[in-house]
Parts: sequence; structure tokens; C-alpha cells
Amino acid sequence: MKRIKNHIILFLSLVALPVTAQDTLNTDNFRIDEVQVVQRRKGTVKSRTDAFDTQRINSEELCRAACCNLSEAFETSASVDVAYSDAATGAKQIRLLGLSGTYVQLIQENTPAVRGLAQNFGLEYIPGPWMSSIQVSKGTSSVINGYEATSGQINVELLKPQIQHPLSINLMVNSETMAEANVMGGWQIKSEHLANKGDKLYTGLLAHYGQNFMAMDGNKDSFVDMPKMQNANLANRWFFRHGDYTFQAFVRGLYDRRRGGQLADTIANPYLINLNTWRIEGFMKNGYVFDEESGSSVALITAVSYHDLKNTYGLRDWKANQLNAYINAIYQGNFEGKGIVDNDHRLSAGLSVNIDKYREQLNIIPESLDRLEVVPGIFAEYSYKYAEKLSLVAGVRLDYSTRCGLFATPRMNIRYTPWGWWTIRGSVGMGYRSPNALSDNAYILPSSRKVHLTTDIKQERAVNAGLSTTFYIPLGNKELQLSGEYYYTHFINSVIVDLDQNPHAVYIYNQSDITGGKSFAHSAQVEASIEVLRGWTWTAAFRWTDIKQTTKDADGIAHLRAKALSNRFKGIITTSYQTPLKKWQFDVTAQFNGIGRMPDGFTAYGDLRGGYGPLKPLSWYPQLMAQITKYWRTCSLYVGAENMTNFRQDQPIIDSYNPFGSDFDASMVCGPTTGWKVYVGFRYDLEKKDD
Repeated sequence: MKRIKNHIILFLSLVALPVTAQDTLNTDNFRIDEVQVVQRRKGTVKSRTDAFDTQRINSEELCRAACCNLSEAFETSASVDVAYSDAATGAKQIRLLGLSGTYVQLIQENTPAVRGLAQNFGLEYIPGPWMSSIQVSKGTSSVINGYEATSGQINVELLKPQIQHPLSINLMVNSETMAEANVMGGWQIKSEHLANKGDKLYTGLLAHYGQNFMAMDGNKDSFVDMPKMQNANLANRWFFRHGDYTFQAFVRGLYDRRRGGQLADTIANPYLINLNTWRIEGFMKNGYVFDEESGSSVALITAVSYHDLKNTYGLRDWKANQLNAYINAIYQGNFEGKGIVDNDHRLSAGLSVNIDKYREQLNIIPESLDRLEVVPGIFAEYSYKYAEKLSLVAGVRLDYSTRCGLFATPRMNIRYTPWGWWTIRGSVGMGYRSPNALSDNAYILPSSRKVHLTTDIKQERAVNAGLSTTFYIPLGNKELQLSGEYYYTHFINSVIVDLDQNPHAVYIYNQSDITGGKSFAHSAQVEASIEVLRGWTWTAAFRWTDIKQTTKDADGIAHLRAKALSNRFKGIITTSYQTPLKKWQFDVTAQFNGIGRMPDGFTAYGDLRGGYGPLKPLSWYPQLMAQITKYWRTCSLYVGAENMTNFRQDQPIIDSYNPFGSDFDASMVCGPTTGWKVYVGFRYDLEKKDD
């Protein structure tokens, strides 16, 4: 009975009501066998019994750096890369398994988040202090959340009002004159009516404001290194429980304004970049347990968002808005195998509908970009677990897109543990996405490149397969974790962004438009982690990627070659020491990043001396980050530095002094565009009284 009840709680938490279990893994509400808290809680946790290759990044890990927003949450991670997509707007892009973030399903509490028009700056729209945890799943993920995960899935869990502090404050300022403030709180609403029925009602507020006050031009190329920015973000959420019924609601409004380009008063006709974004979103979650004995329960998720942007890049005007509506209804039933001890089965099934309506125009493209896509679908997923030895998840979806037609999404994940010190995982499945030519590639807009867009952009389709293994090696009273993984992604069709054919143009077309066109990615990674002494942890990892696709040269001849501007490797060494009784904490992270191939007609340059001396060809670059935190009972003070090697790309903008000429290009970014920076911050949490 207890096992069945725990499965129900876990299902509602992961799929529809994450608050019940996902962010309370270490409370006494229930127990998950594979998670053990001994001494200092690990910042990154990987389940030993889950079939999915998933890492859970906890709040402890997020506090190891400034983590102003989601784009800065992966600085200590070897699996996920985040880098500037261009040198003029400050937009960042994410990479998983070497592939760009467009192939990662990035969701917020299992509802659509960073997709469509939000792709460009969406990572920065989720403040770091708002997040309680992040789950990073590599390869094919559950079909319950949709069909869009090709290289993996990232799910962000926000603070929950029933477990967060009544008042939390996070203040930060850095040497680039960027300052931000976050104020959060969660409270229980008590009344006689609720108390008599045993009901629970909570509400919470999340507020964020960020602004940088000065325009800086460190490399003296006439363009500001980072746009002047104002960002206001406000959210309210509710949680209600009545017996076997649980309800959540969340609503958020956001305004983001950025001013960049040439802001010097001495320039008669400056190249200006003005970016204005409004966004409102919300979701509701309902969950009900019908029968604890049979484990039957149902969940209903509904979400809606409206995203509006008005962007100007010199003489280019991009105006667009997106309305998204999402419904997901899920049923789950648990049952145990007859006569077999620890033989668990679970069946999840349901239906979903996703609606995207775009109104979009770019003044340099005469064709209409407006579109409407409605995608209803059904799905079923079977999970099997035998003791601690075996876990299996097999699922399939069937969806119909008004834009792309009917398609099926089969996926399978398996975990086998021959002995307690050795775990093997495998996965295989399909991934699909409907391309958005401009928002997926907005980094090309701050340039003089002519945009050649095919009128028939087709659905992207890919097969992803992976194999990973982890060894848990006892060393005295400590444990060394060694892991290795390999993933291969084969695109049946992809959208090719051809930067090679002409340095003054970009060609966007289908892989299938080229006879024999190919696109694929290999990704291999090894990682080791250990707590060498009490409170002192070390992690070292290295990842190699090989991403190739077919593009054309200046003569129109197709060639299979490495994808332009994609990193070839990444190495990371990170260590953290926390003194007894958690008085001080010291964190240091070193990264070694490989540079990808530059498009035809361009060369990557860097300068190991940080802006002085002759330019040298750039093949890789190092970065060093460190932070010191002092803790008190209810607050902490942290001081840190990023890019302490002061390494940067010296010429990120081509022909910056003639931005209206044919050679101007701010999209050829292959490394950091700003030097080192220092930050200081303060955190305060008002202690929560027991309910």
C-alpha cells in the first residue's frame, strides 16, 4: 500500500503537480530509495534507479555562482553549454549534446516555456533566485510532455509557496554596472472554513527587477559590449489541497527593454538596436487520486502564453507576436506483478492539444510569415521496474499537425544494474519540431547579410540513440563516481542555416532540398566526481562533439562538413569546499572550450593577453570562475568573479565602424565577447514557522 501511494505522489509531482514530491525529496513526506542525504547534500544528483539519464541540479548548486537567470545556471555543468549568440544584443543560446537549444525541449514545471518567439532571450526570462531545481534529461525523454525533445529536455522547477520562506531577498551588483533585486515569499492562508475541512491553501509572490546603468565598450569597436537593459518580472501562484484533490495556479507578467548598438554621441548616424518584449503566461494544474489501492489517478494541465516583440536592428524591423495554448490530460494506473516480489508496473495514457498562432513580419522579407498550427495528439507510456535491477520506460505518441500532417513518436529508455556499483542505461526514440526560421536564428539579424528563406520550411525530424554507464567505486568511506556516455542524433530532415555560400548572405532551406543532404551529431562525455574530504567535492569532465551537415560553397556545390560555430569540445574542473557548520564556502570552476569551424570567408581570432599584443588564431579558450560565500543563520554574503582569465574574442563584430556597409556582421561569435567581471550579492531568508 505504501509503495503504491508513493508512486501516485511521484506521478502527480513529476507530471502535473511537481510540488508534492519533486522539490521535497529530502522531507519526511515520503521516501525515494535511491536518494540518500549524508552530510552535505549534493548540488547535482543522478538517480541510480531511474530509466532516464537525468541530472537534478539543486538549489545548492545554483548558489555556487551568481546565477542571475537560467542562462547562468550551467556554469558548473559539463553537459550544457550556454554562450552569446551574437556580439550586439546580449542574447544567449543553449547547447545540449552539441546541438543548439532549438532541439532541447525547455519546459517550466512540465508546461511550455522557452520556445517559439521566446527562443532568443527566454533563458534570461527565468530569474535564478526563483528556481528551486533543474532537471536535465539527455536523449529521448517521456512522451507525456510531447514530441519536441530531440537532444534532451530541461525542466525548471520554481519555488513553491507551501515550502518556501515567508520572505526571501536576493540582491546582486557587478562591475558592468548591472544590478538586480529579487523578492520572494510564500504564505499559508488560514481560516476556520479551511481548518475544519483539513484543507490547505497557500499563495506566493515572485518579483524581479534588473537594470544596467552604463554603456561600456571595452574593445573600443564603437559598439557597446552589452545593451542597456531593463527587466521587470512579477509572478503569483496558488496551491490548494482538499483530500485527494490538488490544485495549482500560476500567472506571470514580464517586460524587457534593451538598447544597444552605437550609442556614442560623436556618431552622426549610429546603428541602433532597440528590443522591446512583453510577455504574459499562466498555467493551472489539477490532480485527483481515485483509488490508492489500485493506484489510479488523473491530472489535467492547461497553460497559455502571449509573447509580443518589437525589435529594430539598424534598418531592419522585426515585429511579431505568438499566442500559445496547451492542454495535457493524463491518466495513470499502478499495479504489481502477481507472485513476484518488487515487480512494479505503471501505465500512463492521455491526450494533449498544442496551439501556436504567429503574426510576424520582417521588413527585408516580402513574404508573409503569419502561421497557425494546431497539434492534437494521444499517447501511452508503460513503465516497468524489477527490484533495483531493472527499469524500463516505453512510450509512443500519435500527433496530427495542421502544418505538418500525421506523425508518430516512439521512445524507449532502459536501465540495468548488474551489481550495486555499476549502472547501464540506453535510449532510442524520435524527435520532431516545427521550425521558426527567424526566432530560431535571430542572431543573424544584427548584420548586413541578405536573408534567403525558402518558402516551404518542412518539419524537422530526427532519431536519437544513446548509451551511458556509471560506476560507483568505494574508496574508504567515500565514493568515486565514474561515468561515460555516447549519443548519436541522425536528422531525417533538418533546417540548414547556410553561412558558407556567401559571406554577405544567409540561406535557410531544408536538408531534403539538397540531393544526398545529411545532418548528424556525435557526442561523447566522461565525468568523475568525488567528495575527497568532508564538505570538499571535486568534479572533472570532458565532452567531445562532432556535428556535421551539408552546406554549399560559393559555386553552389554541396559539401558535408562540420557545422559552423559549433564547439568541438569542452573540459571542466570544478571544486567546492564548505567548512564545518556551514560558515564559509569556496567554489572554483575552470573551463576549456574548443572553437568550432568558422564559415567560409571568416577566421577566428583571439588574444591570450586580454586585449594587448598581436592577434593569434583562436582554436580554444579557457575560463576561470570563483566565488566565496559567508553564511549566517538567516542570510549570506557572496563575492565572485567570472572569466578571470580575461579571455575574449577581440573582433566579434566585423566592420563595426561601417555598420550600414555590406561587410557588417555581429553574428560571427565563437568565444566570450566581454572580459572579466566581479560581482557581489546578498541573500536573506526569513525563517518559516511550522504550520
